[in-house]
Amino acid sequence: MKPGIDTVTGTANEPPLKIAFLGLKGIPFPAGIENFTEEVGARLAARGHEVTVYVRPYVEVGDRYKGMRIVHLPSINTKHLDAITHTFLATLHVLGSDADIVHFHALGPSVFAWLPRLLGRATFSQVHGLDWERRKWGWFARSCLRAAEFAALYFPHRTMAISRSLVAYFAAQYGREVDYVPTGVMPGEVQEPQLIRELGLSPNEYVLFLGRLVPEKGCHHLLAAYAGLNTSRKLVIAGPASHSEDYAEELRSAAGANVIFTGAVTGRLLEELYSHAYLYVLPSDVEGLPHSLLHALSFGKCVLASDIDANCEAMGECGITFRRGDVDHLRERLAELLSDPARVNALASDGQERVQREYTWDAVVDRMEASYRKCLADIRGH
Repeated sequence: MKPGIDTVTGTANEPPLKIAFLGLKGIPFPAGIENFTEEVGARLAARGHEVTVYVRPYVEVGDRYKGMRIVHLPSINTKHLDAITHTFLATLHVLGSDADIVHFHALGPSVFAWLPRLLGRATFSQVHGLDWERRKWGWFARSCLRAAEFAALYFPHRTMAISRSLVAYFAAQYGREVDYVPTGVMPGEVQEPQLIRELGLSPNEYVLFLGRLVPEKGCHHLLAAYAGLNTSRKLVIAGPASHSEDYAEELRSAAGANVIFTGAVTGRLLEELYSHAYLYVLPSDVEGLPHSLLHALSFGKCVLASDIDANCEAMGECGITFRRGDVDHLRERLAELLSDPARVNALASDGQERVQREYTWDAVVDRMEASYRKCLADIRGH
């Protein structure tokens, strides 16, 4: 096994770490927490660390994946119980392991972070967004997630957040310092248009939304805005429902004839959709740091997004915003960009440079490794 690298001191020959990731559905998945874990876990494994990922029973993956050990454990697969029951069992399992680092993802799973910490394991929680803001939750679930926000800050040794806006939020609300560890993006590799033609799509002749079909992503705003446009370009809605089948069906019922729903997309089709979109739109009401937006920028796409803090942070000066939830303003922005290809092309090139400069996976893993090493050193008193 290769030696680990100590990114605090910059010296080699440090012993490899044993790292466990909990709280996600599993890998591989194309976006969100799952994509984050796949990318950082594979790179940590390549650096010589022993990485274990706990996955839910419905995830189809073997016992090893990209150098990572995969542990399947059961869950109660319902909207409210899936994550919490699986993470509880994963926590019990990890207590019996020899993991050095126990890393929980998201607010809800963080309620169990005190258990490995109690046993002296270096324990981390990573916040990918303020889950209690998501519209899919009722008042009771939102109340539980607000309580879990406290747990994510106070139960582990250290807390990580994927955006500077989240870091600022925790400083303002709790006076707590958290580690900034953003998501990363692989440079987009443009693909020849093959699979998209099977969907009836032509290069540069469609607008793309990609994400889970849940209310906080704002697809209903986009469909309402698009319905009032005079354009021949199609609107592609790519992504699965996530315990939100009723909402997804409402979207399909409200869609016009020029709207195409693809369902979940991965691999070659995903890359083709990004490669040949005229414009990428993210009308979300809530985000942590939107990976799909960064991915669109990496493919050299112009991005139109709602003006929430997370979207603005991801884009910098390299995109166009509209007022969150304002369908008329979204329609106005869409009309402007659909009629101005020169502006769309200029914004696209700026965004690609920004992603390559600010969001690389190797830099993300360097930050995580440094936090792990420092936390272990603090616990062990050296």
